[in-house]
Amino acid sequence: MAVERTLCIMKPDCVRKGLQGAVLSQIQKAGFKVLGFKQIRLTKEQAGAFYAVHKERSFYPSLVEFMTSGPVVPVALEKKNAVADYRTLIGATDPKDAAEGTVRKLYADSKGENIVHGSDSVENGKIEVGFFFAESDLV
Repeated sequence: MAVERTLCIMKPDCVRKGLQGAVLSQIQKAGFKVLGFKQIRLTKEQAGAFYAVHKERSFYPSLVEFMTSGPVVPVALEKKNAVADYRTLIGATDPKDAAEGTVRKLYADSKGENIVHGSDSVENGKIEVGFFFAESDLV
């Protein structure tokens, strides 16, 4: 199994609730190496560009609005099988469907406010990490 990169974004609801440390602790306990970590405020343009793949979907405007409603914390992660392992760690998008002990089951309030973003493929993991971090930012 190759080492992969994936992106976590601790969303505005996560930051608003002060859960960054709890989420990061779970990530590190699951064996992920943190390559980069920062707190930022996305502009509508940045959020729109990041989620452009969803532009034609009905939830796109509310997603952009939500992602710009407060600070977010992008985190570049690395480990073997990172994408699949991270998605298992965070659980289903809707916390009602998430497995016990997952990040979303523990902390999320709804499908729309689900605490974290996770890359959905190895290719997107590379692209998404690059959206927030220059290679020189990663250690």
